[in-house]
Amino acid sequence: MGVDKGKKQKIAEKVEATEQIDEKLVLSIEKLQEIQDELEKINEEASDKVLEIEQKYNEVRKPIYDKRTDIVKSIPDFWLTAFMSHPALGELLTEEDQKIFKYLSSIEVEDSKDVKSGYSITFNFNSNPYFEDSKLAKTFTFLDEGTTKISSTQIKWKEGMGLPNGNANEKKGNKRSHVEESFFTWFDDSQQKDEDLDEINDEIAEIIKDDLWPNPLTYFNTDADEEDFEEGDDEEKGSDTEDDDDGQDDDDDEENGDEE
Repeated sequence: MGVDKGKKQKIAEKVEATEQIDEKLVLSIEKLQEIQDELEKINEEASDKVLEIEQKYNEVRKPIYDKRTDIVKSIPDFWLTAFMSHPALGELLTEEDQKIFKYLSSIEVEDSKDVKSGYSITFNFNSNPYFEDSKLAKTFTFLDEGTTKISSTQIKWKEGMGLPNGNANEKKGNKRSHVEESFFTWFDDSQQKDEDLDEINDEIAEIIKDDLWPNPLTYFNTDADEEDFEEGDDEEKGSDTEDDDDGQDDDDDEENGDEE
């Protein structure tokens, strides 16, 4: 049996309508892509402008940071206190690290000239019995292909010091019950990985750069505030105890009076 001519016509109409819809869909998608390309171009221009502004204000901030550094140097154990008060960084310092940090005079975070190429973090130390270096730096360089290159100072440890196998060394005559990983392995690790790496995510560097460095006073004051709070609690407890004692004495006097 042959197909009815009316049915053939309906099928042809449906096919034609589908083709028209497909053409409209393709045209809509093409137009949408043009708009997205235009937005992408604007976003790129905006990013360039943001970088220009960031470069400008990095220069403006630099002398202010230098002033802050000079003042910080006059405050004993400033960076040690700020580190230890930080909820994430404080957990990274062993007891031996804390002794080394007492010689830490300043920390510097510096973006690359064009901002987008990377940044460096530098720890400046006074002369100390642990290592020869006056500066320990770690640099992050963002490469064009989307990878990151990390390089750092190879620490020149003095005799009897050092980090064998990535752990804090035991000092002669001062054995520790267990060996903890030292913060200074942070420099050691990057030295071993001084090559192009994909998807680097150095949380320590990010915390120092984006949280500690902009306002270390926040964490330095945290420690002081907690001490003041604890002292206040102790005084209040002492006052409460005295009040209780006074109240007890009054009760005793009343009882003695009733007996008489």
